[in-house]
Amino acid sequence: MKNKILVAALAVAGLISVNVAQAAEEGSFLVRARAVNISFDNGQADNLQATALVEAKDRWIPEVDLSYFITKNIAAELVLTYPQTVDIKVNGVERGKIKALPPSLLVQYHFTELGAFKPYVGAGLNYTIFTSRNNILSGAASVDSSSFGLVGQLGFDYALTKNWLLNLDVKYIQMDTDVKVGGNKVGKLELNPVTAGVGVGYRF
Repeated sequence: MKNKILVAALAVAGLISVNVAQAAEEGSFLVRARAVNISFDNGQADNLQATALVEAKDRWIPEVDLSYFITKNIAAELVLTYPQTVDIKVNGVERGKIKALPPSLLVQYHFTELGAFKPYVGAGLNYTIFTSRNNILSGAASVDSSSFGLVGQLGFDYALTKNWLLNLDVKYIQMDTDVKVGGNKVGKLELNPVTAGVGVGYRF
């Protein structure tokens, strides 16, 4: 029995080693740059909608990600951008701006048997840091300092050469923040954006 377990363990270790070696041959790192449209869900929780309709305006942002291929199919991806200005509307009128820095870390599975077309799925975590968060209604309203949520991802790369590729990517991000007026919570703004991006990548 022990011999069988040892043989199985060695076989698994050998398979992982082969996949890691194949990933290294193809290039273990992949850097992408995207133009991303953020479409906020703008759900209202608690009594916020009865008080005022608070919304974040959809916008385009730049995005950069770095992926590390653990095997030829499995990668870890860190998604980054610089702090972005989010326009806040109250009852349809722009009444302030906040800044959001929303890095995400995901684990992906890449389908590699379709030639140049390489789709992938991913899941992970997002942590958004809100700054300049007291700039709503001339300082009368504010939002929380951070948000923590899950991320789901679908996308594909299309190889143009051995190293260069085109990329399309869609993510759903759980993101919400409490809204406060005079220091008192009046509700929760459920941003929960869907991001759709197009860009290029380089694998090395």
